Amino acid sequence: MSEKTRTGPGLRFYLLASRLAYPIARFIVHRRLKRGKEDPDRFHERLGMPSLQRTGKRLAWFHAVGVGELLSVSGLIRSLGEELPDLEVLLTSISRTSADAVTANLPAHCCHQYLPLDCIRCIRTFLDHWRPDLAVWVERDIWPAMIFETDRRGIPLAMINGRMDAASYATKARIRGVYSDLYRRFQFVGAQDRRSAGHYHALGVDRKRIWVSGSLKAGAAPLADRPDDRALLEKALSHRNIWFAASTHAADEATVAEAHQYVLQSDPSSLLVLAPRNPDRARNVEAFILSRGFICERLEDGVPPSDDCQVAIIDRIGRLGIWYRISEVGFIGGSMSNGGGHNPYEPARLGCAVVHGPSVRNFEGDYEMFHGHRAARKISNGKELADAVLDPEVRQLARNVEPVLTKGESIVQETVYRLAPFLERTR
Repeated sequence: MSEKTRTGPGLRFYLLASRLAYPIARFIVHRRLKRGKEDPDRFHERLGMPSLQRTGKRLAWFHAVGVGELLSVSGLIRSLGEELPDLEVLLTSISRTSADAVTANLPAHCCHQYLPLDCIRCIRTFLDHWRPDLAVWVERDIWPAMIFETDRRGIPLAMINGRMDAASYATKARIRGVYSDLYRRFQFVGAQDRRSAGHYHALGVDRKRIWVSGSLKAGAAPLADRPDDRALLEKALSHRNIWFAASTHAADEATVAEAHQYVLQSDPSSLLVLAPRNPDRARNVEAFILSRGFICERLEDGVPPSDDCQVAIIDRIGRLGIWYRISEVGFIGGSMSNGGGHNPYEPARLGCAVVHGPSVRNFEGDYEMFHGHRAARKISNGKELADAVLDPEVRQLARNVEPVLTKGESIVQETVYRLAPFLERTR
């Protein structure tokens, strides 16, 4: 257990409830299973029961709540494996969407499992089986009983790519005792920015354990490709102007639809490829696009859209890497409402010029770097987006991004340097 840790009344009460919660945990998992929110072949993992065997090698366990967080650590995991060749990595997440995404981008020495519910019985079954040598929590998600039990077993706890904005800090500060009990158990915290670092310190983390790293997403490995499918698509679409709208929400789709009407007036052969952030929304997005008068199709693997298709919709995970490589211009969703924006590094690393709306608080410092190197363009409405898609100079933005990506790679290497000693102690 970490030095100078304590368990205050708030955390003790939570742990007591967690010890009694197994019947509720079973009920929750089975209800989610009936609703299609759990994988029918792997739902038992949510109760702590593994579906894979642990090897005898050293094991680093990384947990990330969602798709973006999981993909952000892919470059780090590859670099950590190069530094420690005998290392195995366990990745955990919660949603089926995240599991599908990580499967398409999984490094060779990694496996994926679902994180169990925060119930002591489930947690102990999970930790008894996996016995990790290091537990690494990515960005924001922490679960009190899991943190407590991991620390109780003497497993070092680290947080990387940590982010805590003012609203999140204000929420946690209301129950400061509980969060202080948890955060002081972390032996290392890599914070994305100084503001987050200050919030972690205010919640109990010793300043000596905090490092302001910048965003690990800058150094993530390129998204997975499907070269055969991509070659077929590139050949079939070589005569068309293609632009891509990725990780979109409803407000983004309204702007994108308006923009594409302008684009088609200038170039009737243009094709918009649209990937909703949540693929389960594809049917609703298709209905919206059709209501705007476009000829629309949902894409099938290995099947190019027809020549008269104006908007092609992606309805499954793991295809962004293909279309970022094909498209010269990519609009990044989550940026036209209060969503806070999504990852600009994924398209930039694959040669796709980055265009975005005004709401980018989730990547505020990152977009400032992009604009500082003239590697992205900001738009505020559909007409401006259309102008960007049609502007030849926008396609040059991708050529300016190398200094931004180089900085991201240095962040990854420094994070490896700071995490490796925790694993070397287990030899």
